[in-house]
Amino acid sequence: MERPRWPPLNPATNTAHLVQQASRDGVESVNVLIFGASGATGREVVKRALDRGHSVGAFVRHPDKFEIKHADLALTVGDVTEYALVERAVRGQDAIASALGSGNSLSSDPALIDGVQNIIRAMDHAGVRRFVYMSMLGVGDSGGQLGFVDKYIVLPLLLRNVVSDHARKEALIKRSTLDWVIVRPPRLTNGPYTGRYQSGEDVRERTLLASISRADMADFLVKQFADDRYVHKTPAVLG
Repeated sequence: MERPRWPPLNPATNTAHLVQQASRDGVESVNVLIFGASGATGREVVKRALDRGHSVGAFVRHPDKFEIKHADLALTVGDVTEYALVERAVRGQDAIASALGSGNSLSSDPALIDGVQNIIRAMDHAGVRRFVYMSMLGVGDSGGQLGFVDKYIVLPLLLRNVVSDHARKEALIKRSTLDWVIVRPPRLTNGPYTGRYQSGEDVRERTLLASISRADMADFLVKQFADDRYVHKTPAVLG
């Protein structure tokens, strides 16, 4: 399958000079650091970024849970709540992605909120502009994009703490001066990559329980490293 050619960066974002033009198959290559890389979704983001020809840094707490090996992959072991480690890892990157998640929907996780704050602070300090953050559909003003079951049963009864935490992290990101993109997927599955999904700020759930495979969500998220279409926007992505 031919790889897509992404549009050039908008010079107004001050990131165009960072992009490596000599890249594989004509796709713009960037140095990207991925937080939460050892999670189920983070691993898919790492694999998709490598497949697209990017130089990838994986920030993980538990390297024993991270089995990916690649010539263009560098591993950083640390905790996102430790600012010095975050700042060191962010230096020299062109884009930062977050697939951080607690894996527990029953309680809030203030450590991840602190972690996102550390990422923003480190990016400001290092002059790194592009931040692609994986949130979830239903946060903020996206409730109207959900179907009845998700909107009135699943989120308020099962995922209210996750939604609340994402809302707080989104607020931090939106108050920053970064060139951020907040990606909002619904329920994530372990299904295969298909390349067939909807994306945008106006797409709506058409099934009882919306979902998308982690592989498809990762494909959309990775495209945001060098595409300005959704800068300062909150696109949903639906399978």
